[in-house]
Amino acid sequence: MASFSGQKLDQVVKQLESFAPTSLAEKWDNVGLLIEPHNDILVERILLTNDLTEPVMSEAIEKKVDMIISYHPPIFKPLTRITKTNWKERVVAACLVNSIALYSPHTAWDKVIGGVNDWLAKAIVDVQGIKPLVPEVGAEPGTGSGRLVETNMPISQLVHALQEHIENSVHVAFAVGHHAKTFVHTVGICAGSGGSLLRGLQVDLVITGEMSHHELLDFNHNGTTVLLCNHSNSERGYLREFLPKLDERLQGACELLISEKDKDPLHTVIRGSAQSAQTAQQVQQ
Repeated sequence: MASFSGQKLDQVVKQLESFAPTSLAEKWDNVGLLIEPHNDILVERILLTNDLTEPVMSEAIEKKVDMIISYHPPIFKPLTRITKTNWKERVVAACLVNSIALYSPHTAWDKVIGGVNDWLAKAIVDVQGIKPLVPEVGAEPGTGSGRLVETNMPISQLVHALQEHIENSVHVAFAVGHHAKTFVHTVGICAGSGGSLLRGLQVDLVITGEMSHHELLDFNHNGTTVLLCNHSNSERGYLREFLPKLDERLQGACELLISEKDKDPLHTVIRGSAQSAQTAQQVQQ
C-alpha cells in the first residue's frame, strides 16, 4: 500500500488558492476554507465531491479522510445554530467532531482557465474559438464567467457528444425552427444553473445544467436550442480532470479520492423501460 507524507492544511489551501483564487468567486458566493479543525492536522487523504451530502459525509468518515473539497459550499447561508434537526448542520457537526477540514471553490472554479466551464466546453468536439461570456476584469485573458464557443456541428452530434462527455442523459429543448440536423455555429455555456447568465445571449445553442420552464420558452422563441444536463451533472465530471492537477501541485504528498456516493439527486426514468417498471413497483410497495 502506498504511503503519503501529507501536507499541512495551510499548504493545501495555498495550492488550491494558487489554482483558483477565491477573489475570482462571485460576491454572493461562500468559498474558501469553510471548516478548520481546532487541532493542527496533517492532511494525508482528501476527498473530492460535487456536493457534501450526508451519504458523502459518511463515506468521508469511513475512509478516514482529513479534508473534503466540495465544489458546492454546504455552508451558504449563515448558520445560527448547529443541531441535529437540519442535514447541513449535521454535516458541519460531523466535520468538527472528526477533525475534517472543508474547502469549497464553487464559482472560482467556474471562472478560472482550465476550470469547470472549460471542462464542459470540451463536449464540443469542433471548437473553432472560445472565450468567456463575461471576462474577469484584471485577470488573465480567458478568465471569466461562462464560455462562448464557435463551432460548426449539427445539434444531433452535439447532443451525442455532450452525453458521452458527461456520461449521462441530456434534455433537449429545440428552438422554434430547429431540428436534429440543424447546424449550430455559436454555443453559450454555463455549468450549473445558467438561466440568468445566458439570458439575452444571441447564440444558436446553449448548454447548462438547469433552467426554468419559462426560461426555456424564452430561449426557444429567440432562436436558441437548449441542452440541459441536470445541475450537478454539468459539473461533477470536472473532478476527474482536477484530481491530477491537484496531485501535481501537492507533489503526490496526499492521497486523493473522488467520492463514490456523490450523485445528482435527479434520475431520468424512461417510460416503458425496465427501470420504469421497477420504480413503479417500489412506489406501490
